[in-house]
Amino acid sequence: MSPHDQSGIKLPDEQICEMVSEAGYNGMAIDLGASDVKKAFELRPLMERVGLTPLIVAFPKSVESLGETMKMAKDFGSPFINVIGQVMPISVDGMIPVIRTWIEMADKINIPIQFETHRNCITNDLYSTLQLLDAIPEMRMCSDLSHYVVDREFWFPLSDRDLRMIARILERSDSFQGRVASRQQIQLQIDFPQHQKWVNLFKDWWQEGIEGWRSRNPKGNCYFLCELGPPEYAMTDKDGRELSNRWEEALKIRSWIIDIWSKLEKVK
Repeated sequence: MSPHDQSGIKLPDEQICEMVSEAGYNGMAIDLGASDVKKAFELRPLMERVGLTPLIVAFPKSVESLGETMKMAKDFGSPFINVIGQVMPISVDGMIPVIRTWIEMADKINIPIQFETHRNCITNDLYSTLQLLDAIPEMRMCSDLSHYVVDREFWFPLSDRDLRMIARILERSDSFQGRVASRQQIQLQIDFPQHQKWVNLFKDWWQEGIEGWRSRNPKGNCYFLCELGPPEYAMTDKDGRELSNRWEEALKIRSWIIDIWSKLEKVK
């Protein structure tokens, strides 16, 4: 949302919160990798005023530092803490105690914890993440599959083997994020004709993930974040102008997810 469209203009935080709320969203993510705790506390009353639930996205650089962020997330009323862990042992054996410690810390504070599929963090690689899921049955994921499409440079169409690996991530995911990637680009313009094969692939994954979530959870809320980042996530032309309007794209993705959810409601 900073900036939210091709103009490059950064709107005041209060206007952003009103805009998001009026569009029908239930909440907004506070990304502690792109901002900081001070900014989170500034946003909190603005979000509360318009009825938006904050989701805390944490980027802990040490095992211990996540504890204070967990407390803040619980105090803010975040439905869970979404972790993009900057503690990155090279071996899976080294990663396991890090993940287990964070899960234990979350249990003590009594806040759900999810680990986002993301580059440059402990879940950077699809293969090692699948090994973590095997080793830690209680590990729950937040699926932003765009990172793995780029990380693995999946050819289109994906092989059955690759689809099965993604299915294993979706089976362990309790929330999902909306960004469409290709094997070379992390964030595609969703209306460009040449990108439609990737758009349809991600729509199929979101359908699969949400359907699986509903099969495991007869009640409760499934969280889906329309996450379209500003430049340099968003591609730009030679003048630095974005190639598409991310706000309009986010609204379109939101409509897709509502449609998926509504159709699943009808077949209960």
